[in-house]
Amino acid sequence: MSALALSVLLSFVSAVAYAGGAIVQEQVAVSSPGAQQYAPLRRPGWWAAVALNGLGGLLHVVALAYGPLSLVQPLGALTIVFALPMAALFVGRKAGATAWRGAIMATVGLAGLLSLVGASDAQSLDTAQRVAAALGTAGAVVALMVAARAAHRHPAVRSILLATASGVAFGMSSVFTKTVAVDWTGGVSAADLPSLAVIGVLATAGMLLSQASYRGAGLAAPLATLTVVNPVVAAAVGITMFGETFRYGTTGTALALSCGVVAAGGLILLTTERLAREHQEARTAEGSVPEPAPEGAPAAADEQPAADPAERLLAALELPEDVRVPAPVPAPGGAPDDAGSVPVPLVSYAPFYGGPYVPVAVVDRHRTRVTS
Repeated sequence: MSALALSVLLSFVSAVAYAGGAIVQEQVAVSSPGAQQYAPLRRPGWWAAVALNGLGGLLHVVALAYGPLSLVQPLGALTIVFALPMAALFVGRKAGATAWRGAIMATVGLAGLLSLVGASDAQSLDTAQRVAAALGTAGAVVALMVAARAAHRHPAVRSILLATASGVAFGMSSVFTKTVAVDWTGGVSAADLPSLAVIGVLATAGMLLSQASYRGAGLAAPLATLTVVNPVVAAAVGITMFGETFRYGTTGTALALSCGVVAAGGLILLTTERLAREHQEARTAEGSVPEPAPEGAPAAADEQPAADPAERLLAALELPEDVRVPAPVPAPGGAPDDAGSVPVPLVSYAPFYGGPYVPVAVVDRHRTRVTS
């Protein structure tokens, strides 16, 4: 097997490992309580995801050793393409047509953008640049975390913000890794210990933020955001600080900007698809659980189930609790007739077909006989 074919094979396996780690992370995030959204250390699935992500990173580095950067980096964008069918196959989480279109657009745009980044001579960053990069990265990550906390009522927006912060952390970790690798070409030095510490902090922060981004937002949107932001940040730093440029001059720059627009459109599709699904789920929940009416309040007409018109009329009819009809009843024992009458309940309710209940007189069987 040639070195180029081996590099392509390792890139494919690396993308599959990253996709598997993302699926496991999303499943752990769904089944973990809110207090463990960043680091559920007691969950075996969490450590399995860490192992899969570590394997993917290791294979990616080995692929870079055997193949050119312009080929290996775009192949890393296949993570989102592999993740959607793998999620449908292993955990039954199917993605809609909009999610598929967004994922393909993000992958194609990212692959085109990375393929246009040209190589440059290896160079490192001085101490001031490293400090500025570390502080700028920390400020950006903290700002995105604060914004995500403020958007906690919108899980999709919160997820995108956390995934963006994770991508920034991973991308800058790659920048510092390249800096240390360039420094080590002249021999290992103790001056690189702060850079190694920054790499460890950024890599850990990226892992924790990616875990939190999968909570309540599905798989496609946060994974696509992380997959796009990570290399874009690294490429932007490479162009501004390492002197890298786009290929083919002005034409390559225009094509790179077009690829960036395509990738951003894919992310927007993924985000809007998730927001639409959340809105539909909220409407379904509101429709299935009606709000209880206050005590003593009559039921609204539009809340009553379909019933017979006569029953609706009876429900709206107000009838007195007791109906007494005064009737002249002779007093017992031969009392005079002018002794007056007493109200005796001689009325009951009987149905009248097609209408309300009306009072009908009832014969009293215990009337006193009148003697002449």
